[in-house]
Amino acid sequence: MSSNVLVVLEAKGAGWHRMSFEALAAGQKLAADLGVACSAAVVGESAAIAPLAAELATKKLAAVFAVGDALLAQYTADGWIAALAQLIAETEPKYVVFPHTYQVRDFAPALATRMGEVLIGDVTAILAADGPAAEAQSGPMFVRQWMQGKLNAEYRHGDASGVCFVSVQAGSFRADAVEAGASEVKAFAPKLEAGAIRTKPGEAFREATQTVDLSTAPVIVSVGRGIGEQENLKLVEELAAALGGEIAASRPICDAGWLPMERQVGSSGQTVAPKLYLAIGISGAIQHLVGMKGAKTVIAINKDADAPIFEVADIGVVGDLFEVVPALTKAIRAQGTA
Repeated sequence: MSSNVLVVLEAKGAGWHRMSFEALAAGQKLAADLGVACSAAVVGESAAIAPLAAELATKKLAAVFAVGDALLAQYTADGWIAALAQLIAETEPKYVVFPHTYQVRDFAPALATRMGEVLIGDVTAILAADGPAAEAQSGPMFVRQWMQGKLNAEYRHGDASGVCFVSVQAGSFRADAVEAGASEVKAFAPKLEAGAIRTKPGEAFREATQTVDLSTAPVIVSVGRGIGEQENLKLVEELAAALGGEIAASRPICDAGWLPMERQVGSSGQTVAPKLYLAIGISGAIQHLVGMKGAKTVIAINKDADAPIFEVADIGVVGDLFEVVPALTKAIRAQGTA
């Protein structure tokens, strides 16, 4: 069994962590750019992961590895490291791709270290060489952000004979870009010993309770300090309602308490990748752009023609939001009743 790119997906309950298929899209793209094969793996108790492995088998993959054992029923770093180290030794991938989740941050650096490598974490882009010949000479470049997104740094795996471990940042790759196909599920039974698992699983980590997960919203209407006063938020809320979208905000709005912190998009808030992102009265500070750069289409409304948000917008409207937004809302409502 061999695979050039191996994507390790993360299960959450009986389903997937929302970032798993973003990582799979990244792995498929990397494999396609390099002209090599891509496989995927899911780890857990054998019966529990069987339906997840079957779902993966409907994707364009060389193989799906169901890494199963009773000692993997609950997550432990020791168990995951031991199981994946054995899988990697058996399948010999050149690249191993993870979603950059809390769980991955816990075990992946130790897994890479065990294999004499490092983890290139929180990658926002992969600049692959053109085909296997070029890849053999230099390898792909992995882009990470520094200083809350103010700078981009490029990394290349320096060990030509070793395994390159990479985790991808939420929203950097689109889950809907995963290619469908048909592949074989291969059961992989790692050799694990209960005594080697030093930690006892406690209550599973739970991210902060949120009234809405903006990362799954297809349409987001986001508002910035250009709205002026809290009372004016109604204009944006009406537009979001007309579009059937969620309302979000830049940090100043949430810091002021006008919207709850869970509605914040940016480096210190949520990372989103909707099909449509409307930025209303948002100047476009880099800290905000970091959180919405994965949006498929960005529409910006701002009276400042030089606002940085227009550099990333697909459609820019230079105008007074207090005139543009009500007119836009009215037009959308009229279209819906037509």
